[in-house]
Amino acid sequence: MTATVYTDGACIGNPGPGGWAWAEPGGAFASGFDPQTTNQRMEINAVLEAVRAHDGPLHIVSDSTYVVHCFRDRWYEGWQRRGWKNSQK
Repeated sequence: MTATVYTDGACIGNPGPGGWAWAEPGGAFASGFDPQTTNQRMEINAVLEAVRAHDGPLHIVSDSTYVVHCFRDRWYEGWQRRGWKNSQK
């Protein structure tokens, strides 16, 4: 069975303090923060933590085009090749 998980991340300033969260409708959830981060890091971290918390298939729902492109367009493959750095290092 595939679990549906909603994710989000945000930041005050960029960089600045930020937070992330994931939640299943009517079920489990988790959240966290980082005192110095970016909104993109928090968006990706929400997905990462949801994946870590679940066994089996997941349907991730995100309002972040960054997250969607990361997985749909396989951006993570280039990041892995570059040691998890973007084109600006």
